[in-house]
Amino acid sequence: MEKRIYYHDTDAGGVVYYGNYLKYLEEARTEFLENKGLSVKSFQERGLLYAVRKCSIVYRSPARYADTLICDAKLKKATAAQLIFEQMICDKKTGRIVAEAEISLACLNQKFKPTQIPEDLKAKLM
Repeated sequence: MEKRIYYHDTDAGGVVYYGNYLKYLEEARTEFLENKGLSVKSFQERGLLYAVRKCSIVYRSPARYADTLICDAKLKKATAAQLIFEQMICDKKTGRIVAEAEISLACLNQKFKPTQIPEDLKAKLM
């Protein structure tokens, strides 16, 4: 997914505010799902929610106003009730790594209790 950096993405130092990377990573995961023919809405219709359980980000280098980033999401592992993504954000022009992340999502039912990922959904994700 491409993400252009606007002035409102940056902090007082002129670089992307660190918290904004979480939004970019989520957008990349959403694109990943949609490329697999899935959507957040399709999960909701089945009574499933996905919540971030764990997030580990390593910031490698700053992104700045007017940069274009490539935000990628790859499914590393799917357990009974968890999806683990490896994600990377790179500068489109130079290929420089901006940030790397590992994000774990828990599959929850409507009562916010962990629940198994249905096999048909798991098959589409792989």
